[in-house]
Amino acid sequence: MTGNPVKAQLAAGGRALGSMLFEFFTPGIARICANAGAEFAMFCMEHTGVSFETLKPQFALCRALGVTPLARVPATEYHFIARALDAGALGVMVPMVDTPEQAAMIVSCTRYPPEGRRGAAFGFAHDDYQGGDVLEKIRAIHARTLVICMIETKKGLENVEAIAATPGVDVLWLGHFDLTNFLGIPGDFANPVYKEAVKRIAAAARAHGKAAGYMAADAALGREYLAQGYRMIATGTDQGMLQNAIQQSIGSWRGT
Repeated sequence: MTGNPVKAQLAAGGRALGSMLFEFFTPGIARICANAGAEFAMFCMEHTGVSFETLKPQFALCRALGVTPLARVPATEYHFIARALDAGALGVMVPMVDTPEQAAMIVSCTRYPPEGRRGAAFGFAHDDYQGGDVLEKIRAIHARTLVICMIETKKGLENVEAIAATPGVDVLWLGHFDLTNFLGIPGDFANPVYKEAVKRIAAAARAHGKAAGYMAADAALGREYLAQGYRMIATGTDQGMLQNAIQQSIGSWRGT
């Protein structure tokens, strides 16, 4: 079956760099990400309204090109988490994780019994439509599935160390904008309260052998968060990057 080199890199203390996708679900986007050097593609379901029917072929295209497909699901619910994995995602990002109990429930949705509660179906997209020994498949799927918990509420921040300690959680992802909202400082990323939260999330991940993740709006921010110990970095929104590129081109033309 298809492996997950991103999870292996992070587990070994390395970095993973990729793209966050919100709007461009065309047949060519996986190849564009691969050509650009992205190691993973994170498809957002939380803020886009995109369906599993749309994302299932995207997961397949990514897997064929060596780009690890991941899904940010809309909520902490079994039917989102398990369906994303069955459709071919090699990991899930779950928003607004507040407690270690929530984190443990998320992990259970990614594991088959007796380790979890994921429903069994084999010979489908997630195992490349292959036959083979079921027990070996289960072991391989458990080993490769990446579980990302978003820390983006005040309660999640208060419990971040316990969430990081939860077995099966691989990445603590800083939900930077929501976190400022919940901390009462909307969009104030220069605020000392936010900066301390950034350090606390990275420290919790490091202390428990997990990775910290972040979506960087530009290259400078990516380098800044890498320097602070964030080892999984995604580029900013696809629509934002396209808009900025068009704006820069048009601006330069108007200036001539």
